[in-house]
Amino acid sequence: MPDSPTAPTPVPAQPPASLGDGVRFALGTLTVLPVRVTRWDRDAARLGMLAAPLAGLAVAAASAALATALWLLGTGGLLAAAGALAAPAALTRGLHLDGLADTADGLGSGRPAKDALRIMKQSDIGPFGVVTLVLVLLAQAAAVARLYDHGPARAAVGLAVAAVAARSVFALGCRTGVPPARPGGLGAAVAGTVPTRAAALALAAAVLAAAAAGLGFSAADAVRNGAAVVCAAGAAQLLLRHCVRRFGGITGDVLGALAETAATVALVVLAVAPA
Repeated sequence: MPDSPTAPTPVPAQPPASLGDGVRFALGTLTVLPVRVTRWDRDAARLGMLAAPLAGLAVAAASAALATALWLLGTGGLLAAAGALAAPAALTRGLHLDGLADTADGLGSGRPAKDALRIMKQSDIGPFGVVTLVLVLLAQAAAVARLYDHGPARAAVGLAVAAVAARSVFALGCRTGVPPARPGGLGAAVAGTVPTRAAALALAAAVLAAAAAGLGFSAADAVRNGAAVVCAAGAAQLLLRHCVRRFGGITGDVLGALAETAATVALVVLAVAPA
């Protein structure tokens, strides 16, 4: 009787990702901070997208520190705002700004999805991307300068609220039912990983945290902070729907565009007539 074939060695199941895995995923993929990503799978990606606002807080802390230092040196609100925008650009290698420009070029091209995605992958920035970057950075700088007109404390909180709002929309963009536009890249790694209910709860938590941060100043600030996150998420959702229609899903560039759109809307709302 012939020997029976050797049974394959079973591969041990990987344990569920922990919150620490998610935080490392968020910090390691969304910032240049020296954090080693220990797991690169969809379970870790799900927690990473939900933990993305924590990466936003780390970026906001550096942004507020540099901007406030400039403001205290007497440079004025505009130069402080320039510092506030430079810090996150450096800490993210301009990842979100690059995604915004590439997405603008893809949308502005008017080409079919395949050609638009090819345009987005090119290393150069086209006219739509340049104009979008200029207008977005101008709006952000003007809004931050306005916040510094009312003191560094309110400005620091505003930067944190905008950063959290910008990263909260990652969960919306990566929720169940939103497909990747192409098979590779960050978009494919994170698309559809976040349950819709978890994305909604994460957004609600961001709204409540922003409102609580505003209570230290006034009830009006609490309402304004919460409204900033809600409006940021609404604008990002509109852009997300348009991108899914045009490209067939999300890419890493689209996620960057969602973040910058949300940050801009949040800052503009926060800059409206602070008390």
